[in-house]
Amino acid sequence: MIRRLFYISWLLPLAVFSIQLLPIKKDRMVRTTPVFQSSNGLHGYIGYSTTKRPDGYGAGIGFYTAVWPLVEQPISGFQIGLPGNWITPDNPNNKDIPCCPEGTIARTWAPRGPTWSSVFQTQEGGLGYWRGNRYHYGSPKFSMNGVPDCYNSEIASPGWPFFYRAEALPDDQLGIAQLSNRILVPPDGITFEGDLEGRFLGYTHMALPLTEAKTGPPPTGNQSWTLFLNSENFKGPVAFYIPEMWSRLSKEYKAIEGMGLDTRPGTMGGGGAMEINTVPSIEMKDQKGDLYVKIPQLQFPINEKGQSVLVQDVTYYSKDALFNYLLEWKKGGKAYSGKFDEAHTWKPELKPRPLSLDQGASLNNGREKLTGLETVLQTVVTETNAFGLEWKDNTISTAGRFPQYFKKVGDHRVAVNPESVPQALREKEFAKAGSESHYINWRDGNEIIEGNFKIDKSLPYSSPTSGAWANPGPSSEPSSVLLKDGSTVTYRWYKFVDQPSFQTLGWTKEEKDAIQKFVEQIHKAWTIDQEYMAPPSTGKLVAIDPVLIVTPPLGMENGYVPIVVRQEKIMLSSR
Repeated sequence: MIRRLFYISWLLPLAVFSIQLLPIKKDRMVRTTPVFQSSNGLHGYIGYSTTKRPDGYGAGIGFYTAVWPLVEQPISGFQIGLPGNWITPDNPNNKDIPCCPEGTIARTWAPRGPTWSSVFQTQEGGLGYWRGNRYHYGSPKFSMNGVPDCYNSEIASPGWPFFYRAEALPDDQLGIAQLSNRILVPPDGITFEGDLEGRFLGYTHMALPLTEAKTGPPPTGNQSWTLFLNSENFKGPVAFYIPEMWSRLSKEYKAIEGMGLDTRPGTMGGGGAMEINTVPSIEMKDQKGDLYVKIPQLQFPINEKGQSVLVQDVTYYSKDALFNYLLEWKKGGKAYSGKFDEAHTWKPELKPRPLSLDQGASLNNGREKLTGLETVLQTVVTETNAFGLEWKDNTISTAGRFPQYFKKVGDHRVAVNPESVPQALREKEFAKAGSESHYINWRDGNEIIEGNFKIDKSLPYSSPTSGAWANPGPSSEPSSVLLKDGSTVTYRWYKFVDQPSFQTLGWTKEEKDAIQKFVEQIHKAWTIDQEYMAPPSTGKLVAIDPVLIVTPPLGMENGYVPIVVRQEKIMLSSR
């Protein structure tokens, strides 16, 4: 998701992706009206803040977020993250050590100095719509995303980065390990099914002691930050960030030893938000010279009180909530159910942040603040300490519908009623997702990170047949499923310690045997229908696309995991 509450995107102004002069019917008395296509139709954040968490509650962070179709149909060049969080390592005593070494992308962002701690390492991702998605079906998707090295890389699945290449990551850049033996993790994101309106997905990043701390080089802690999901048809751990993923930056930059997420507690930066990254717009002037702007229609779920509840049950966890139970179990003690111990949680009071939204005008490449929104909606925290939107009676839009039209007035863009906008603008339609042939990642042209980040969107997500993917290699033949987004996902079963992400870490046989044995015990004890996160305070849980829920083959019930090896736009019947 989607990125962070610290928001790097304001450092990287979004460029206008096309400017077109389209013909408009005219007669001798009417001059031609220019129509501009822009990628900066809406930008900013809809979010909330929290008070600083108490010491000792940085071993896990989770919440429930609404899942709904934000747009009626997928749109090209559209990227908005539904409410998410950005977990960073908490190093409160560091006032002057640069966490990002020279030669990293984030180090070039001078306003983040002198420590660059807010752009050092993150666990982000979540629910959303991303420009890099290859396969679209209307509803949002869920994707992990970890940033281990100051935005030089982003790792989003057990094989691929966050949409900026079709090929699997090089072996030595892998960083996420599959833990569950019951769910697939597609590189293009997890899909959902059924009625999404008013339903919620729970997710928590929880530190688990799956591996042992190592003295190095580089020194590496024992925190395996693990994603847990809570949905209607899947509950439990999915995958985890391998501790070495966080510590490897310190191998050549010893100043940050012990400062990464493999060792340090996590913090959420004071809140969470929807990040509105890239929204197309159509702009035109009327015969008087007034500028009008159209953006896609954004829609939000509405409850019986006329509110859009977006986030609820934000919770921080101490190590006593789960980490220490597993540590005792791992050392030969009593097996633990996996349920998060609610006695060791902290639930912050949420506070709504004012809307922070603007538009980048294609006419002058500037950004102009949106106004008039206060007559339509406002951010609120409900009586149950949930964050969302409250809709007001107004003449601009109906409840649950974000204003779609704006007029330039002075140095602002003011929300207006559709009837006051030129009919020619109202009739213009946005290009549908899937019509674009390429995705250009923001790294394109970066002098620090080499490579061609203009990606042919027709390319499948593919993995190699050599290296870590083949040695020791899978234990099964490939199987395929057809997702709700129309793509086919192919996967193979690997013994847990044989999966590609572990093969360049240099683990000893004893280390591999220990974690393999422990994971086999977890697979036996932790089923996908038992409770881990506490249920949501309100609403129902969303259902994950059922074909993503898989069953291990005979003889591989415990200690084996399904690893996606390919995702492509091809029907199963043609394989």
